[in-house]
Formats: sequence, C-alpha cells, structure tokens
Amino acid sequence: MAQEFDIVVIGAGPAGYIAAIRAAQLGFKTACVEKWLTPQSEPALGGTCLNVGCIPSKALLASSEEFENIAHHADSHGISVKGASFDLAKMIARKDGIVSKMTKGIEFLFRKNKITWLKGHGRFTGEADGQVLLEVQGSSGTEAVVAKNVIIATGSKARHLPGIAVDNKIVCDNEGALAFDSVPKRLGVIGAGVIGLELGSVWRRLGSDVTVLEATPQFLAACDEAVGKEAFKLFTAQGLKIEMGVAIGEVKTSAKGVSIAYKSSDGKAQTLDCDRLIVSVGRVPNTENLNLEAVGLAADDRGFVPVDDHCRSNKPNIFAIGDVVRGPMLAHKGEDEGVMVAEILAGQKPHIDYNCIPWVIYTMPEIAWVGKTEQQLKVEGRAYKAGQFPFAANGRALGMDAAEGFVKVLADATTDEVLGVHIVAASASDLISEVALAMEFKASAEDIARVCHPHPSMSEVIREAALAVDKRALNM
Repeated sequence: MAQEFDIVVIGAGPAGYIAAIRAAQLGFKTACVEKWLTPQSEPALGGTCLNVGCIPSKALLASSEEFENIAHHADSHGISVKGASFDLAKMIARKDGIVSKMTKGIEFLFRKNKITWLKGHGRFTGEADGQVLLEVQGSSGTEAVVAKNVIIATGSKARHLPGIAVDNKIVCDNEGALAFDSVPKRLGVIGAGVIGLELGSVWRRLGSDVTVLEATPQFLAACDEAVGKEAFKLFTAQGLKIEMGVAIGEVKTSAKGVSIAYKSSDGKAQTLDCDRLIVSVGRVPNTENLNLEAVGLAADDRGFVPVDDHCRSNKPNIFAIGDVVRGPMLAHKGEDEGVMVAEILAGQKPHIDYNCIPWVIYTMPEIAWVGKTEQQLKVEGRAYKAGQFPFAANGRALGMDAAEGFVKVLADATTDEVLGVHIVAASASDLISEVALAMEFKASAEDIARVCHPHPSMSEVIREAALAVDKRALNM
C-alpha cells in the first residue's frame, strides 16, 4: 500500500528541507526524500550544502583564518606568538562536528514539524487521478509513494572536466578538498570561482603553495569590475598565484602527484606540477535518474528543469526549486523558492525579487554584492551615479586590522534608487544584508545616507558610500 502525502519534496538540501518545513507549518501532510549517506554510511539530511559544501567550507575557512591571524598578524596588535602550529586532524574533526550538529538539527526540525523522512533515491513512476506517483529506492527495498504535489529540490554536483578523473584523493572536487589528511606542499586549483578561491585560501593559509588556473581572461567576471580588480590585488598579495586566460591541456597523475599541461594567456606551453589538484569549474544540476519523462517533464540541454517565475513546471502540481532551476546556485535563493512554493500551494501570493538576492565569496576579505554591476548598467544604457568609500578611512576597520576594501553604491541618475551595492570587506557577508533590505523597499541612496549608523562600526562605510553618490561623503 503506497503512502500518500499532500506534498513530497525530493531532496533535503537547503531548498528542500526549508520547503518541507514551510509546507508542514502550513498544515500539509509532508514527506521529504533524501538518499545522502555520510562516509560512515549513515543517512543524513542537509544535502551538499551542509555535508560537503557551504557549512564545512566555512568551518575550515574560519579555522585557517584563526591560524593565519595568530601566526602572522597578531604582532600588529602588540601580541607576540612564537612557533604557532595547528593540528589538521583536529581541525577536520571540528568541521565534521559542526556538520553533524547541523544535520542532526534538521532531523529535529523534521520530527518537530511531523515531516516524514523517506530515506533513499526518489524517482517518478507516473500519474493517476491527478496525483503524482513516485518510488523511493532505499536500503530496505523500494516503496511506492503518492503525492498531490511534488517539489523537485535535488540540488547540484561539481562539474568535472573531460579527461580529468576525480578520485577525491589526489584530484579532488569540493568534497575531497574538504578532507585532506595532510597539507599539500604544492596545490593546483583549476577555476578561480567562488569554490576555487575559498578552498585555495584555506590551504594557502595552512602552508600550501597554491596556483590557480582560470580559463576566462577577467578575474571574477560576475562581480563589479572594480571589485574584481581589488580582489585580484589583495589575493595575489596574500600569496595566491593566479593565472588568467589559460587553456588546460593534459592532466597526468602519478605516485608523485599531478602534472597539468596548459597554455598561458600568451599562448606559451606551460606545466604545473603539484601534489594535489582541486577541480573547481562550476556545478551542474542533479536531474538525472529522476525519470522525469514518466510525468511528461524533461530537463533542458543544461540539465535544468524549466519553470515559470513561481517555480512551477509545465505540470501544475510539480514544482522545482534551488540549483535544479534557472538563476544563481545559491543556498539562500533555494530556501526562498522553497518557502514561496509552499505558500503558493497554500493559496498565498508570495514573490521573490531575484535582483535583491545577495552573493557572497567567503575569502578574506569577503566579497559581497546585490543588484546590478556597473558593467551591466552600461550595457543596459541606464544612467547611473556611483559612490565609493574605503575601509581605510574607517576607525572600526583600522582598530580591527581590517582596513582593506571598500563599499560601492550604484544609484539611478534620476530617481536615486539604489541599483546595486558591492562590498569588499572583512564582514561583507553581514554588511550586505542592510542594502539587500534597502533594495527590497526600493530605497534611494539618500535614504541610506540619512539613516543613523553606529559609530564606530564597519556599517558606517555603507552610509559614507551612499553619501558619496552625491559627492558629500563626510570622512573623505
């Protein structure tokens, strides 16, 4: 006898588990299908983000940053530290402990909200009487499930390059790069995107000689151009070796490590020899093996499920959210889509302004932005004005020894509406929330400039940049 539910969510990453929780809060009988197994073969919720992505990477970023500050930057505060060392196994264990705490927390939330966790791989088997038929293939066999509505939230996986075998020991994607058993003396990274820069930063701080190879000619092309230039300057000064505009050739592995043949931007043949290699060239949606055709769906040529502005597929009772649909592959974007879909199914009328979704790169300093870049506004032909203010002129930043970077505010030349804000700063991931909220309310640069900000604080730089839009910054 098949189990029946109002809503079945396939996938328990941030998009899926939040969708399930909101659906349950709204009174729906809800189930969530998840097949993830830990290295110890234990079922776990949270998907890639909590298990081998956002959460563990931020834990290692924090640990490596602590070590670098103690070993190399404490002296500027008058603190003398000699012979600072670290225990990598303990660092990794701390990361694993945080992951376990977070995933167990989701289990608690599922129990609290009476959500059924269907452990195994979910796939469609057909339709009957206006309902969706599924099966869940688990360790104890295959179970039939019937749902009035289904939300696909199966997330994404690392994209691999043809001819480069990833074993997650010598040649790694994000999963293997979070579990090194030793610090590689020489580390290669293919891809200067978010994951490549974050993981490259972790291992550089712990002693690796890191070289990053990037195919595109412009560093962080998705960022505002001024941010990309500032970040390149800062990261290379820290010791990351970054080569842009390269063409990757043959990659050979041996007992000694990895050899990467490539052509530099000037066309010269080069070879990078390293102990380990991280392949970080983006992510692809997990839409294979869902048997979409059984319910009349099909992924597009890039593997995404086509949906409308409210994440509804061409089937009125099947939705898709998060990394399997258009838009940025960001956990918080998927969470918002999960809430939106659950509320739509409850008859509410939620919406998402995708232009107000913030982006963050958790390097040091961090990079965060929301809205349009200056390049995008130029392409659109939209008249704008810009204001920029450096953290070097901020007392709180100087006291924290975090005076690198700036805030840049872009506003409409006529209406003064804030169109985009770009931050390079030690606390950019927190600072960006203020301007995301301001943009949701269609604030003007003057609105931000007239709000009293605490002194001394890093947030004052946002106000100063907003003031600078009209050339009236007070501390510059």
